[in-house]
Amino acid sequence: MLMSNTSRLARLHYLSGGFRVLSPGDHVLCAGTGETIPLDELRYWSAERQEAYATAQAATAAMRPA
Repeated sequence: MLMSNTSRLARLHYLSGGFRVLSPGDHVLCAGTGETIPLDELRYWSAERQEAYATAQAATAAMRPA
């Protein structure tokens, strides 16, 4: 039987040039907005903070000093 990962939150380890899947799933959540990001659309993340971002604007906002 094939198992589907539909609507399951993935757990990732973010690296400087990619990411490694720790727990399978089909999406992650944006650290800045809480928006769902399908794994095949994930383009922005911080390896240092271990966070994913939905857009370049969300990533930039997260990197700004408080």
